[in-house]
Amino acid sequence: MRSIWNGAISFGLVSIPIKLVNATESRSVSFRQIHTQDGGRIRYRKVCELDDQEVPQAEIGKAYEDADGTMIPITDEDLASLPLPTTKTIDIVAFVPASEIDPLQIDGAYYLAANGVPAAKPYTLLREALKRSKKVGLAKFALRGRERLGMLRVVDDVIAMHGLLWPDEVRRPEGVAPDTDVTIRDAELDLADALMDTLGDVDLDSLHDDYRQAVEELIAAKAEGVELEPQPAPAGGGKVIDLMAALESSVRAAKEARGDEAAEVSAPVTELQPRKKAASKQAAPKKAAAKEAAAKKTAAGPASKKTAAKRTAAAKSRTASSKSSAKKTAAKKTAARKRAS
Repeated sequence: MRSIWNGAISFGLVSIPIKLVNATESRSVSFRQIHTQDGGRIRYRKVCELDDQEVPQAEIGKAYEDADGTMIPITDEDLASLPLPTTKTIDIVAFVPASEIDPLQIDGAYYLAANGVPAAKPYTLLREALKRSKKVGLAKFALRGRERLGMLRVVDDVIAMHGLLWPDEVRRPEGVAPDTDVTIRDAELDLADALMDTLGDVDLDSLHDDYRQAVEELIAAKAEGVELEPQPAPAGGGKVIDLMAALESSVRAAKEARGDEAAEVSAPVTELQPRKKAASKQAAPKKAAAKEAAAKKTAAGPASKKTAAKRTAAAKSRTASSKSSAKKTAAKKTAARKRAS
């Protein structure tokens, strides 16, 4: 890999000569602009707006445009004379936990390679210190005419540096979050968790750019004079009407995509309906039994009333006979007393 910057890492009083190389590369397919009538290449020429003449690169300089449109020329000598201690130095200013770095600040990535045999030992020392501390180095460096912030960390056996945006370059997310009150139910969160668990982990190396592959196939077909058949557009998400149903369908689809058995996803909301049906089925026999008992009572009503009447009449007859017997006994006793006197 070709180095884009040579300098040194400043680690206290230790200086480590290094070379900076790009850790990433763009694989996107680039296009040229052409004239659609004849296929001619469209090129841009740098023209001075005062004399409408094309200007060669050697005569092009820098200027800062003031608020009123005035151009203030700035030469390379002017910039070189500025006090910039990090011109050729990656100056580590602190070691902090990686969690303190806002991912929004992370910009480009670079590998730092030891430059020469004498740099091997201090380079390895810094690498092993970063590993053992489980921290990252926060550094300042200058690249392409401006001072930047960087984060040093270990990737395999190499020290990598991520360019960082300055904190004031990260915009606040004002007015981005929904401005309406939304209530999320536990059942919805449970299904969202189930969907996350079903999707599970992924091997990042297995992911690739499907669009770029399709573009490359299109270019190859065009070069051979073959017309590709248009591919059907993927099904869109559409408007979500029932969030629970959408989550359940997503979990089911994710399981099928992973080759799992398509198990029904149950949720409190969807289980309420079957339970109501079961309860109504159990209540039906009870209602039938109640009706049957009521019918029996109704049918037995007249007979029971007659039986009760007979029992009441018999009781009254027994009571009357008992009273008559008592009266006769009392009369006999009275007559016996009179004869004795």
